[in-house]
Amino acid sequence: MTRIATTALVLAGLLATPSFAAMKPGDAAPDFTAQAAVGGEEFSFSLAGALKKGPVVLYFFPKAFTKGCTAEAHDFAEAAERYKAAGATLIGMSADNIETLHKFSIQECSAKFPVAADPDLKVIKSYDTVLTLQSGAAVADRISYVIAPDRKIAYAYASRDPDKHVENTLAAVKELQQKK
Repeated sequence: MTRIATTALVLAGLLATPSFAAMKPGDAAPDFTAQAAVGGEEFSFSLAGALKKGPVVLYFFPKAFTKGCTAEAHDFAEAAERYKAAGATLIGMSADNIETLHKFSIQECSAKFPVAADPDLKVIKSYDTVLTLQSGAAVADRISYVIAPDRKIAYAYASRDPDKHVENTLAAVKELQQKK
């Protein structure tokens, strides 16, 4: 493959580059409150509040309405009831603004779970999931965490390929619930 063809594939997001979750199981999950939307309705999401109900699956994604992030949102939407049945709260987060996420929560998340806005990258940085693009712009890397009710990271999965995030985090939630 030529260098130009490889570059084009990387830019198109067709070649998966491994991501590395900086937070590891056992690390304390940084607490946060963020503006979120579900079904186009805005609300304030509190990690501490959600953890009172059970584990939280927090997945970071680079940019709403891009091919990979749309596919991942569809996968999470299809599995939303399974997370709920397992006692987990599901939330996605990106550096997009809340107005963009209003639309994304309806169109791509099918109003099944919330997505939170972090345009100043405060939460994204606290979870060490910043991805700097060639243009110099910073977005969230594609990393999923399962956070136990004790606020510890129970599971981390990092891959720029969106395909296994649901499968892996759902298995981790079920395993966590079996340890209760």
